[in-house]
Amino acid sequence: MKFLQTIKIITICLFLLAINACTDNVKKQIDLSGEWNFKIDSLDVGETENWFADDFNEVVSLPGSMAENDKGNDITVRTNWTGNMWNDSLWYTDPKMAKYRKEGNVKIPFWLQPVKDYKGAAWYQKTVVIPENWNNKKINLHLERVHWESTVWVDNKKVGMQNTLATSHDYDLSEFLSVGNHIISIRVDNRIKDINVGKDAHSISDNTQSNWNGIVGNIQLSASPKLAIGLVKLYPNVSNKSVKVIVQLENYTSNAKPELILLVKEKRNSVNTLKQVINQIQPDVNNTVVVDFNMGDTPKLWDEFDPNLYEMELILKSSEGVDIKRIDFGMRNFKADGTIFKINERPVYLRGTLECAIFPKTGYPPTDVASWKRIYKIIKAHGLNHMRFHSWCPPEAAFVAADEMGVYIQAEASAWLANLGDGNPVDKWLYKEGEAIINKYGNHPSFVMMTYGNEPSGKHHKAYLTDYVNHFKNFDDRRLYTSGAGYPYLDNMDYYNHRGPRIQGWNENLKSVINSKAPQTEFDWSKFIDKTPMPYVSHEMGQWCVYPNFKEMSKYTGVLKPKNFEIFKESLEANGMSELADRFLMASGKLQTLCYKADIEAALRTKGMAGFQLLDLHDFPGQGTALVGVLDAFWDEKGYVSPKEFKQFSGNTVPLARLQKRAFKNTDTLSTPIEIAHFGREALKNVIPKWTLTKSDGSLFSEGKLNTTDIPIGNGIKLGTVQQSLKTITKAQKLTLHVSVSDFENSWDIWVYPNEKTPIKKKNTYKVVSRLDPKTLAYLNNGGNVLLNISKGDVSLEYGGDIGIGFSSIFWNTSWTKEQKPHTLGILCNPEHPALAHFPTEYHSNWQWWDAMSHSNAIIFNEMPELSPIVRVIDDWFKNRKTALLFEAKVGKGKLLFSGIDLHTNLEERLEAKQLLYSLENYITSDAFKPSINITNHQLKRILKVNTRQ
Repeated sequence: MKFLQTIKIITICLFLLAINACTDNVKKQIDLSGEWNFKIDSLDVGETENWFADDFNEVVSLPGSMAENDKGNDITVRTNWTGNMWNDSLWYTDPKMAKYRKEGNVKIPFWLQPVKDYKGAAWYQKTVVIPENWNNKKINLHLERVHWESTVWVDNKKVGMQNTLATSHDYDLSEFLSVGNHIISIRVDNRIKDINVGKDAHSISDNTQSNWNGIVGNIQLSASPKLAIGLVKLYPNVSNKSVKVIVQLENYTSNAKPELILLVKEKRNSVNTLKQVINQIQPDVNNTVVVDFNMGDTPKLWDEFDPNLYEMELILKSSEGVDIKRIDFGMRNFKADGTIFKINERPVYLRGTLECAIFPKTGYPPTDVASWKRIYKIIKAHGLNHMRFHSWCPPEAAFVAADEMGVYIQAEASAWLANLGDGNPVDKWLYKEGEAIINKYGNHPSFVMMTYGNEPSGKHHKAYLTDYVNHFKNFDDRRLYTSGAGYPYLDNMDYYNHRGPRIQGWNENLKSVINSKAPQTEFDWSKFIDKTPMPYVSHEMGQWCVYPNFKEMSKYTGVLKPKNFEIFKESLEANGMSELADRFLMASGKLQTLCYKADIEAALRTKGMAGFQLLDLHDFPGQGTALVGVLDAFWDEKGYVSPKEFKQFSGNTVPLARLQKRAFKNTDTLSTPIEIAHFGREALKNVIPKWTLTKSDGSLFSEGKLNTTDIPIGNGIKLGTVQQSLKTITKAQKLTLHVSVSDFENSWDIWVYPNEKTPIKKKNTYKVVSRLDPKTLAYLNNGGNVLLNISKGDVSLEYGGDIGIGFSSIFWNTSWTKEQKPHTLGILCNPEHPALAHFPTEYHSNWQWWDAMSHSNAIIFNEMPELSPIVRVIDDWFKNRKTALLFEAKVGKGKLLFSGIDLHTNLEERLEAKQLLYSLENYITSDAFKPSINITNHQLKRILKVNTRQ
């Protein structure tokens, strides 16, 4: 058998060498990258004035954009942006922004600022030389990633126009190019014209990639025989171990009598090659040939764990010559099964992030595989397996990289529309765009999901999308289709991509799950899943903001500049807090991570849920500047959470705890059901789940094991219950519950407070009050010590009364959401401060602060700059106000401890508030209570509304 196999391999190799020898003497491609002559057509007269017959004096380099070639207009107040402004339009009238509207200092806060801007027509021209051996050949002009409408002339003859956004523009120049010299002129127009995909669609918007003009991918001429292989579609059939091959023949004639040879080999191991020869091709009336290719007894399947790829080589031999096409594919079956997805009959849970065309150095997506492999490597290191391309479709290289790395892709047909189905030209164009995307990228096994685009609306959008989904399910069934990313629900969809499962939604403000419900990890999203008879993928989950990382500004070395960051940094400097920038970043980043963990774990706890799509693992620089990433816009870490830490709660196998609460009395018993979401390669056999409770210093408090068990693939799998008495704890402290299953671990912080506390001495040496009445003010001025804890809503507007404060980080950003609450990014404190000695904390928000933040006021102390708060509130980066939650000061002869936190309402029902009050009372009686900064009665009274100080 080995001898016969060797003979077979040698025969195939000799055959391939012979084919290559026949074709090597014909140069098949001419690379057109490099210098092109160039001319801007700002008045749009080039076509009527026959510019294709002119010589252009300027020179640019392609591939590239106009901005990269320093062509276009400088940014001014009159720049015509591609993007809806929402609340960002206030920049044009806000007096605080006046200095940024001056010539020479124009800085916009709502997205990254290009070095040059241009919307209109521009002409690119190059002389080409057609060799003699291209005579009587089919000649194709290939333009990868044109933005976005191209019109081509050869010499003085117009070839045609194309306007797809997602796929290459390919022009058949056979009848225009004879042997010898020719001039190719390309007019590129990046304006929104009759085809309007939506100004915020990331396929064209200044919000992210910028609305650039140019050609940024592969640019070449290629020659092939007149009788050639056209479109090829490969339909793997995992169950019968075959591939249906559909080949479109170009320029077929019945007397050609061509021969078609199919060769398939593994990409990683080319030793075993399968072969099929069709001597007498019998195409149908559309010149299409259909072949069922047998993949042998044990074809290797493709998925996220084993991204096995095959290459099919198609060789068409005829009297016109030999044409060869090579196509990568994978044996996979991605389908909906009830409310979950399955790949090759194994359940799969999509853990995804968005990619919104965010590429600050170039302003457009890369077209090389290495760049995309880097991105996918990063998301997989964070535990994710899926990427949604929001209102755009990436280049070929992104699919190639995803194939090789095992990443599931949702691509979109380039739109985000508010008037879908109203009969505008874009309605027909979206069909063309969708078909072009599938014809170009449909063989990639990573391409598993598709939709028209993002969040559609309009009077007729449901009817339009019902037809759209039906069309594409019939057009190509190799992937699943939904109506639109976000909505609407349609009966004929394959899956539902909707925003329901979030702990903070649009316009929920402080009524969201995370800001209105006391901390716990019991809830899930079964209320959505149980009433949805198809896979449900959470739409744009997260959107948790972090303070800007000003250290990343030096990375913006390309065409997009962080002028928005410059504005925020200058605002921080003007308010005298430059030295706090890094601490604001780190503290808010810890809170952001905590919010993402809560969001993701709720999704993983939901049995039958199909997956989630984060917005976003990395920053979104547009729509007001949405710093929602644990990574920056370059996919680099910011320093407050590592990929390993993030993966613990977002990976393919995640232990989960259903904690009823986060704060306990020491008279309580911790009783916590443990479960697991396991979507690994295979089931886990005979595993022993283990748990530990550790103290803040890392020492062990207790440990245990759960019963030995087998864990199938899926979620909602119960492992047992952690039971632990807390009675031995006599001092307030944080404990961390760790659960490990095999090599997978996850953890949750809890706080334990003594039910019986050591009595506070010197109770008669201070007052605890909730109102600044004249009696209290007199007591202070005469040398008394006062702990003033006000009620929520007591602060005057000019001192922070209009600041919406909650536990969570800011959702998206306050500009784009028009001041949706909360307006702050958590706390910053010194955990060693004696005022917090009995209230264990880190320097940042954690769950024990939820009660305080839910009953608090942020106090602006800009007019008292010398104050150094015990606990700061991190303000929105658009305003950068000095805001405090807890501060101390001298007032007259007395000493004041001012708490913006209500520590008097329903205190017996608020365990954390009771403990914080105890800590503050201990502090006010201690020798450490020595405030050094004086504030006047007038300053103090101005902080409060009139009715709270009388």
